This record gives sequence, structure tokens and C-alpha cells, in this order.
Amino acid sequence: MKADCHIHAVLDGIDWKAALMRHAQIPDDGFIHKMLKTYQAQGYTYLRDGGDRWGAGFRARELAEDYGITYKTPGAPLCKAGHYGSFIGVCYSTINEYTQLVKKARTDGADFIKIMISGLMDFNWFGVLTEPALDGQWIRQLVHIAHEEGFSVMAHANGTEAVLPAAEAGVDSVEHGAYLHEEALWAMKEAKTVWVPTVSTVGNLRGKGRFDDRAVEQILESALENIHRYTQMGGLIAPGSDAGAWSVPHGCDTEEALLNRAGVSPEALQAGINGILQKF
Repeated sequence: MKADCHIHAVLDGIDWKAALMRHAQIPDDGFIHKMLKTYQAQGYTYLRDGGDRWGAGFRARELAEDYGITYKTPGAPLCKAGHYGSFIGVCYSTINEYTQLVKKARTDGADFIKIMISGLMDFNWFGVLTEPALDGQWIRQLVHIAHEEGFSVMAHANGTEAVLPAAEAGVDSVEHGAYLHEEALWAMKEAKTVWVPTVSTVGNLRGKGRFDDRAVEQILESALENIHRYTQMGGLIAPGSDAGAWSVPHGCDTEEALLNRAGVSPEALQAGINGILQKF
């Protein structure tokens, strides 16, 4: 089965601001059809969306059936006010506000909940994130509330400080997952969390001149080492390109090659995909 477990129908891999404007009034069916045709031509039968607040993911789900593709979306990602994610998601300030958004997601028809609990990697500096993780107890509450409402949880999370409490709370998948200590890897393994490391977002930056190539290479090698370690532990790794992110076009074919380089076999990748299918 060919699957991409992390894409963004709302983005195009070129200019995120222009891409969001494309769907600002109403999702752009022409763009979405073209995207789905690309995946269909490459043999994809499962896509999992990373969410947006304009409804592009919901519209892609409506259209995907005609292409023989199962499409899952959280609707809008949920992010804490003042923290990373507001450019694409819906913000909350209190746990009560978050709870109401989770309930609204059910009314809206979301397939799962996506939470934003950390910043991004700073691609010019190895080991640096753009902001600290949310408080660990807060993260545990976010996962617990979504689970209580019957949702699986996808977490945008980088760094042990974000991933460890999320895994301890039983988060269903971790997206990105840069700079993880062994404690976080073991916590994910014990929770049967599927890790979707989206290493294309790093690997595809090499040689582009936008970021320091030395830092990019360090970040990539660190991620591949942790992916190898997690696979050796028996943890589940699933392919997800984060297509739509800068320099990661829809249908990008670098993710599985990078995961293979980290020692993730085709059989292990299929096990990770099966883990996503069971949870999402």
C-alpha cells in the first residue's frame, strides 16, 4: 500500500502565503484536483492531511474518493494563542476553549485532532528550536481531552520536552520529532505511538541556498540516527513527506528513500502505515 501520512492540501511547496490566499475565499478545486491526480498517478491510496482552517483538507477528502484515495483530515490544527501554528490553525487560550474546539471538530466532521505543541527547527542552527514546548502537564491534558472525546491525536512536536509528555499521555502519532532523547523514544515505543518524521522537509533543503547547508546536514543526520534507533527498538515509523512545505511538492518521492537510508525496511514502513490505519 502506498501512503503519505502527512500532507497539506492547502499548501503548494513554493510560497505558503500565496498558497493560503488561493483557498482564502473558498477551497480551490482546480488545485486540489491537480494534487489528487498527482497522487493517483503515483499509486497512492491513502493520504493523511495536516490540516488547515480554510477547509482545503475537507474539500480534498470530498474529492479523493473519485481518485480511489482514502483521505483523512483534522480540519483545523489547534494551537495555543501566541505559539506556533496560528498561520494555519485555530487558536485557544484556555483548556476550556480547547475543549470546545475539540467538540466543534466533531460537528465539523474532523477525522482526528491535530495539536501544535512545539516550534519548528531553526534550519540555520543545529539543535535550536524556534520556541520552547508547551508545558508538559498542559500537553497531557490536550491529548487526554481529545481521547475522551473519541478522537485520535496527531501532534506537531519537536524536542523531548514536547514529545515525552505527549507519548506518556498516549498520543497516537508524532509529526517531525526533531532532537529526541532516548527517554522520549522509549516513551513513544511503549505508547505504540507512530512516528512520522517528515525528513523530506530537511533533506530537500540541501543545496537550495536558503539555509546553512552544514546545519541542514547535521539536522538530517541527527534525525536519521534517531529514526534508526527507534526502528531498532521496534517502534513504528510511517512515511509522511509534509508535502506542501517549502521545497516539498505534492508527490515528492524523497521521504521513503531517506527512511530507507536510516535503515527502515519496506516491511517496517508498511507496519508503520498499518499503525496509522488502525489509529486514524
